Amino acid sequence: MKPAFVRTLLLVGFLLPSHPLRGDAIGDAFDSWLTMVDRTQAAQPHWITPLVTVTPRLEQELRSDFVWEDEPNGRSTTIYGNGKGLELIPMEYVEVILGIPPYIDRSNGRASGFGDESFLVKYRLLAGNESAGNYIVTAFLGLAVPTGDQALTLRHTVFTPTLAAGKGWGDFDVQSTLAVSVPDDAPGGLGTPVLWNAALQYRIVQKLWPEFEVNVTSWPNGDKSGKMQVFLTPGVVIGRLPLWGRLGLTVGSGFS
Repeated sequence: MKPAFVRTLLLVGFLLPSHPLRGDAIGDAFDSWLTMVDRTQAAQPHWITPLVTVTPRLEQELRSDFVWEDEPNGRSTTIYGNGKGLELIPMEYVEVILGIPPYIDRSNGRASGFGDESFLVKYRLLAGNESAGNYIVTAFLGLAVPTGDQALTLRHTVFTPTLAAGKGWGDFDVQSTLAVSVPDDAPGGLGTPVLWNAALQYRIVQKLWPEFEVNVTSWPNGDKSGKMQVFLTPGVVIGRLPLWGRLGLTVGSGFS
């Protein structure tokens, strides 16, 4: 019996008022920053964030994922947060993601607790919105730090350089990433796994995005040398639903 995964995400758009302190120096700085954020996002495609694949788009939101995993022998694992967190656009072409360590709850008396802390920086290389080619190319650099509980940490700092791209045709789009994870003792026991993800999405009735994702991890070396893991994830994402001012909500779920 192979493990089954149900992935459900919750995305909440990050909110700051358009003119928080009009006439005040701090308020003017916030207003200028938000104007830059709007300009940056207007220059790229307006697709929805996929369930699993990290989007090449620059986002500003608070994100939390929840993963329920059924395993052989009646075991199960629930992951709260899944390492997602606060996503900010501090300057043009740049996004920073400050991950919140996931809480991992494992059944059958196995140790539960917090996983490792993670960070991600994106730099957008090329982009055109729907009226200018509908495409994007972005470079990422991820960092995982071994801050988790003893039974759940990787025990190594892991760097993950990534190249991401996307292309849209009308209401259909493809977003994809190609990455390699490099631990501080590479190749070592963790090896240097290669990760490829792709999300195919189609928008219907403006806010509904059915999608299909392929997530592949292969190990050319390390303890899992020669192995490959593949997940196929059909799902649906609904959003962005406006709530108030700059605040919006996106929700989605899928099954692997």
